[in-house]
Amino acid sequence: MNPHQLPQVMVVTARQATLQEVLRTITEGIAQCPNTVLTRIWLAIPNQSCPVCRGKEAPADSAKALHLVASAGVPQNKQLDYSRIDGGFHRCRIGERKIGRVALNGEALWLAGVRGDEEWIADSAWFAREGIQTFAAQPLIFRGETLGVLALFDRGRLDAEAFEWLRMFADYAAVSIANARAREEIDLLRARLEEENLYLREEVTAALGMGEFVGESQALQHVLRQVQLVAPTDAAVLITGESGTGKELVARAIHDRSPRKSRAMIKVNCSAVPDALFESEFFGHAKGAFTGALSDRPGRFELADRGTLFLDEIGEVPLPMQAKLLRVLQEGEFERVGETKTRQVDVRIVAATNRDLKREVEAGRFREDLFYRLSVFPIHIPPLRERREDIPALARHFIARSAQRLNRRTPRLTPAVSNLLIDHDWPGNVRELQNVVERAVILAQGGPLHIQLQPSQRSMPISGSHSTLESPRPVTRDDLRRQERESIVHALGLTKGKIFGADGAAALLGMKPTTLASRIKALGIRRH
Repeated sequence: MNPHQLPQVMVVTARQATLQEVLRTITEGIAQCPNTVLTRIWLAIPNQSCPVCRGKEAPADSAKALHLVASAGVPQNKQLDYSRIDGGFHRCRIGERKIGRVALNGEALWLAGVRGDEEWIADSAWFAREGIQTFAAQPLIFRGETLGVLALFDRGRLDAEAFEWLRMFADYAAVSIANARAREEIDLLRARLEEENLYLREEVTAALGMGEFVGESQALQHVLRQVQLVAPTDAAVLITGESGTGKELVARAIHDRSPRKSRAMIKVNCSAVPDALFESEFFGHAKGAFTGALSDRPGRFELADRGTLFLDEIGEVPLPMQAKLLRVLQEGEFERVGETKTRQVDVRIVAATNRDLKREVEAGRFREDLFYRLSVFPIHIPPLRERREDIPALARHFIARSAQRLNRRTPRLTPAVSNLLIDHDWPGNVRELQNVVERAVILAQGGPLHIQLQPSQRSMPISGSHSTLESPRPVTRDDLRRQERESIVHALGLTKGKIFGADGAAALLGMKPTTLASRIKALGIRRH
């Protein structure tokens, strides 16, 4: 080895960003020095953190071991690959063999004039073939901690000057490795923070115009009393009600009134997650766990640690995933996809659904044990037609908010328009009312408010009434899915494929644009 080439290797190493690039540059740089046979770096890491050992049978103890992370050399036989790190010398316990003792004691090892028949040599034939005369190992120490070991096999006899250069280079390498690790940790934390901020921005955007409870009806007051009772606890809450009744708003109120309000409330729209990605969405994944997993990614449970996780449309979770969801709810433990490391979380669960989960349990589509785990404290939100006395107050609230956001004069809600709103059945509930009012404010253009409503078309009779006509057969789930698809396709046709905005398909259907986009994807509808 020519020690005068090491400064150039240091310069190249300083330009690298990731840990793998730093390790590769160190070993390949030394390997280019004359007479170098092989140079390797072992790092002291747990088995779960090693991509080679991850998923394999691990030793009983969870202590750190030396794992080969980088290798390079110039073999006599050009067909050999000295860059492999998964061979027989991949893992070594700290304290065992020469490498392990260097890591344990933090003292360098310098053996010049090796004959090849020493007892400590594991493969004397390899030493003889390569003509190795020197073996040297330097501990990689950073701030008093031994990060690993840098080892060198050389065909020449390293003198004291070359060994001292190797010591200096090992110190520099340790700093470079520590800095690369710190950068990767910062990048991971930054990615986690960006995802949390993204979720929070989505929540704020979705909550515009819906940030307050409006109304004085007994039904609404009953819901608010339930929120006040359960919010200070950590009990799981199951919010039920028709689409558009404000289940997400109730979940937000529970979180904001809980001891966890200083942490994020993370939302998962279960209806928008493909079946194959549920586990990754909930629990995260490790780099390389599957095609497209280009980096480690935390899941929603990890992001919601010490906060609240809102599982919207919980009835859409497939059966195989329900068992894993039950485990994390019971034990507070999970593993990322592609990892064997068990992680602990402290999460408060608030779930919501517009389905009858009891019927889903009876039909075998939802686990009974998961249902009881989620519904410790059920809250039912009545549809808007069952609290009609709240409609005028809600309409005035949405008129004021829409006018402010659109920078227009606030139109007056006349008694005639108010009675028209009260008489409507509102199958889309509060969300439909909000969209109808906002569209009317846009069309008013500073003049009087005019609202035109189409007759409600409901497949079920209004609660409390009795239909004199009986359907020849109950509406099946496939029927509802087909009807939903036809309705969305029709709305997209009327709006020429536009989803967002007051004249978009979402406003026409009385639903959130994000919800409509997820249903378009779930139903396989193509926009032309």
